[in-house]
Amino acid sequence: MTPPTGTGTVYDGEPADGTAAFTGYGRADGRIGVRNRLLVLPSVICSHVVADRIAARVPTAVSAPHDHGCAQLGADNDQTARTFTGIGTNPNVAGVLVVGLGCEEIQSDDVAARLADLGVPVRELSIQSEGGSDRTIERGVEEARALLEERRRETAGSLADLTVGIVGSDVQDSTVETADPLVGSFARRVVGAGGRVVVAGTERLSPHAEEAVAAADDAVAEECRKLLERRRRTPARTAGLRRRAAERSFDELSRSWDRLPIRDVLAYGERASHDAGVALVDAPSGFAEAATGLAAAGAQIVVHATAEGIPSGHPIVPVLKVTGDERTYRALSGDIDIDARSASPEAFAERAIGVLDGAESCAERHGLTEFAITRIGPSM
Repeated sequence: MTPPTGTGTVYDGEPADGTAAFTGYGRADGRIGVRNRLLVLPSVICSHVVADRIAARVPTAVSAPHDHGCAQLGADNDQTARTFTGIGTNPNVAGVLVVGLGCEEIQSDDVAARLADLGVPVRELSIQSEGGSDRTIERGVEEARALLEERRRETAGSLADLTVGIVGSDVQDSTVETADPLVGSFARRVVGAGGRVVVAGTERLSPHAEEAVAAADDAVAEECRKLLERRRRTPARTAGLRRRAAERSFDELSRSWDRLPIRDVLAYGERASHDAGVALVDAPSGFAEAATGLAAAGAQIVVHATAEGIPSGHPIVPVLKVTGDERTYRALSGDIDIDARSASPEAFAERAIGVLDGAESCAERHGLTEFAITRIGPSM
């Protein structure tokens, strides 16, 4: 049964269990997407307007505008390239049209070649090679439509096929005490079924590095320590977040994944490869950057626990907004998928599985997309 869409309320339907099925889209590598996006990916800021205009003319196509791909230094350049690969191989992506300018640092043909090596249906265009923006748009529309013919057919999926992304962008009482435990109940359900959970917002954990390391598997404990120590030395992207997180315990801050053991630690843009369980992604708590990092890790859906409830989504993954804040829900009920004050774990799972099965999240219904790649250092 498919739940109603865009109501801002939980789905009141048949109960779900750990093996609940949804209809997805099979990919060549065996993974299952819950959306069938055709991604028009600009390899550089200079080509994003052309990419946007191509996507606007092709049904089911989405663009991912950003301000990266040129004049970045060392690790930042590598991270951007890695993120392009992660996004392009997300199971929600059926095919990729890479659009470059021609003189940038991260060349569009290199991005396309990496994706092709990984089995992604891909085409590539360069504005300079095509003879300008107008010709590139026309050719891009043709190439994008051709990619539509290569999309995979529908297939059945279960929670074991999922990688669920989780981000909590604050540590307010309503999030930590009400929203996070509800999100954690779904995380445990997915992991119990054999699926994966990837968690962003690691600066929230940096004041509690020792406790986080103790919660990690021995094989990744040192990686976990290095990540959180590096986060502690780096200015927080959200003012006051680290100080407020220090006033919480690790036990409280790990509720969004129900305190499950940490099985892996991922660099930003890196694809998750652990068999099952929880992985930390080296991503900030700011929603747009976090969601991109989680999508690059392979998340088919992102759950955002928030006290502010700012309307936002992502071009690649459906986003479930969850709040435990009464005033936020009252002001933004049409933009919030789950009211954590009243939703049971079963109702949360029902709504999540409904979105996995094709029902629109509130952000999707409103056409909200944000795409941002985090930075390590300065660009020139």
